[in-house]
This record gives sequence, C-alpha cells and structure tokens, in this order.
Amino acid sequence: GFDATEVGFEHWQRLWLRGGFPRSFLSADDPESADWRNDFIRTFLTRDLPQLGITIPAQQLRRFWTMVAHYHSQTWNATEIAGSLGVSYKTATNYLDLLTGAFMVRQLQAWTENVGKRVRKAPKVYLRDSGLLHSLLGIDTIPQLQSHPKLGASWEGFALEHVLRLFRIRDSEAFYWATHAGAEVDLFLVKGGRRYGFEFKYADAPRATKSMHIALQDLSLERLFVVYPGSTDYPLDERIEVVGFAGVERVREAV
Repeated sequence: GFDATEVGFEHWQRLWLRGGFPRSFLSADDPESADWRNDFIRTFLTRDLPQLGITIPAQQLRRFWTMVAHYHSQTWNATEIAGSLGVSYKTATNYLDLLTGAFMVRQLQAWTENVGKRVRKAPKVYLRDSGLLHSLLGIDTIPQLQSHPKLGASWEGFALEHVLRLFRIRDSEAFYWATHAGAEVDLFLVKGGRRYGFEFKYADAPRATKSMHIALQDLSLERLFVVYPGSTDYPLDERIEVVGFAGVERVREAV
C-alpha cells in the first residue's frame, strides 16, 4: 500500500483514515472508500483465504478480526479473546497467527532483556492497515475517528507502521518494552548498534514523562523520539525529542 512519502505528507490525515490500499486511498470520497474496504474484508474472508486452503467459517474469523481490532495496540490476551469467542486458547492463537501470516495483523514482540525488572512478555497486536482497522471499528470519517475511544491507539499503530517502513525495519527487529510497574516504550529498535525508542502520542504538545526517563536509563537509549500529529519538532531533553509526523523522515536520515 501507499505510505506518506508516496502520497505527500499533506495528505497524512486521509492516509490515516483510509489506509494505504490504493483503491481505498484514491476513492472519490470517504463513503466510497469505506465501501471498498468493507468489500475487501468480505472478499478476503470468503474467497482469498479459502483459496489458500483455510476452512475457517468467514463469519467466525470476521468476529475474531473485529475483536483484535478492539485490542489494537494492547497486549495480546488469548485467554480472554478465546473465552469471548467460545473457542480454545490454541484456536485463538492459531487465528491470530493466520492473520499475521496474511500481513493483516502485526504481533510486536516484547523486548525481554534482563534489566532487573519484571517486564511484559506477551506481544502487542496491531492491524497493519489503519483503514481496515477503522472499517472493523465502524469508523468512516475523521470526525468519527476523533471522537472514538480508540483514537490514540489508532494513531499509535498508524505512526508505528510509518516509522517501521521509513526505517526499513524487519518484523524480527522491532520490539516494544513495558514493565509491570508502568514504564514503557511503544517501539524499541537497535540500528547500527545503537538503541532508539519511539513513543506515539496523539496530543497537541507532548511532554516528557517519568516513564520516558526510566526507559532512557534502563534500555540505554541513544535517543527517544515522541511522534505526534503536529508540524513542529522540538526537544524535551538532551536525548528526548518531539517529532511531527513529517519529521520522522529527518530522524531517519539523522540516525
């Protein structure tokens, strides 16, 4: 699909709402885009997967996919999902692996290096395409998105995919880090032997937090970047910088 460097950063809101599939992004208006994405989801479940030999009922897998959408940017809890869906733990895990293998879902693994603290080990789950996420959540317009409870989570996933694509990071090289005490980093990368952290905040003017300073120390980060939907980049600390969505490209060149 398209990314912001291909469609122009001035169109990032449309890219966020509609996702990167060309026919969705290039639709004449938001309702046409939503119709295309709903058709895509239905076709993917009823035709594409069966052609690959997947025999799971389309309605069952759609329910599961929708549940994953509500877990977007959260730590995966197979037991809870399985209980809600009425299937076994193993079946829920298999469904997730299926959608991950089809590049619909990202499982962001936890960084579990021993730093003397109890850290979360289950992966975080994201729908890779923000447009499909919004369709499964029933979001068709920017005003609906801005008033939705998953607004911050949607931004996190969208910006995370943008960073991974610009930095050309393989799935096996991307991690998140979170302690049971509450300190966390949304995205942790090792590039050229140096460690970098990214936080994704849907806010007008993000500020440094205690969690960020803990992450700097515990993970020995070279820099920590806070990506937000603004247009002004500014430092929060010697090693913490707030970066607008378009500023990520400058960051990539700098590191």
